[in-house]
Amino acid sequence: MRYNQCNMKVDQVRFRLGGVAVFLILFLAACQSDQEKIVPEKTTITESVYASAIIQPDSLYQAYASVSGILDRNRVAEGDEVQEGDAILQVINSAPELNTENSKLSLELAKNNYSGGAGVLRGIEKQIAAAWLSYKNDSINYHRQKRLWEQNIGSKIEFDNRKLAYELSANNLTLLKNQYDRTKNELLTKLRQAGNSYKSAQISNTDFTVTSKINGKVYALYKNPGEIVSTMEPLAAIGSSTIFLIELLVDEVDIVKIKIGQKVLVVLDAYANTVYEAKVSKIYPRKDERSQTFKVEAFFDQPPGVLYPGLSGEANIVIAQQTDALVIPRAYLIEGNKVQTENGIVALKLGLQDMDRVQVLEGLSVDTYILKPRQ
Repeated sequence: MRYNQCNMKVDQVRFRLGGVAVFLILFLAACQSDQEKIVPEKTTITESVYASAIIQPDSLYQAYASVSGILDRNRVAEGDEVQEGDAILQVINSAPELNTENSKLSLELAKNNYSGGAGVLRGIEKQIAAAWLSYKNDSINYHRQKRLWEQNIGSKIEFDNRKLAYELSANNLTLLKNQYDRTKNELLTKLRQAGNSYKSAQISNTDFTVTSKINGKVYALYKNPGEIVSTMEPLAAIGSSTIFLIELLVDEVDIVKIKIGQKVLVVLDAYANTVYEAKVSKIYPRKDERSQTFKVEAFFDQPPGVLYPGLSGEANIVIAQQTDALVIPRAYLIEGNKVQTENGIVALKLGLQDMDRVQVLEGLSVDTYILKPRQ
């Protein structure tokens, strides 16, 4: 009797345990059926690098004065178009202007002395001409008297006088010729020195005038007349008036993926509903330690009609694109590279990735259902 009762109790326990197992199986199946599930899809995926964007004129540079002083006047206004060499600002320079004028006068005097109508050389040339005539006359008289003396005609005193006059004329002519050459060299040296002094004064005077280095537009003037000008402070910002570039700030983690010529998709805050295409044109090799970013430049394929320096926005630099790729949402990934299928957890080999999707290279087929992880 006791044996039968024990058997009955064991059967009851087995029945209860079996019921729990069935319940657990049904519960898990119900839970699994409640999970979202999808199959991978074949589509195009694009991987890109995010960057902040700001618009700047091409060839933008800061203009500095090469001398310190006081700003006399701004010769242009902000927004004015300028040509290369146009004066932008003038620093007070009374002394250099006077030095330039004095140097110019000295140069003109040196030119006049060297080759002008009242030239010093012309006076010496006239003296040489007179000395030549005297020399020629004394030479004729000397040689005539010499021939007579050789024939014992005339006196020794007369012969000696003719000879002395001839030698003095020759020496005088030689001295004048030497004086002419020496004076000519001195005047030529003074002329060159005066020319150099005038050029130096002109350069010094130019240093007080800040000029444009390019054809473009004045975007900013930083000083007002009367303020002190330092060689360490910029006075103006000048850049192209027609060509604008995009400055992109790329995180140091992504900079190794960037290459010249890559496509850039840009959205500006001023044109929020339009995506503009551009191409990477330059990669700066130095990292900004404050922002931990690298600067990259790009040019629009077709820029907006109106642009201003400082317009900001966002950009995505396209680094790769794959058509007919097997793609799943990022939200279905477990531990970064796994998914849950109806048959369990599967490890994947991933390819391109964008903000929402990843490309699956190995581990799934187009018919494999994957389950979305529970939050």
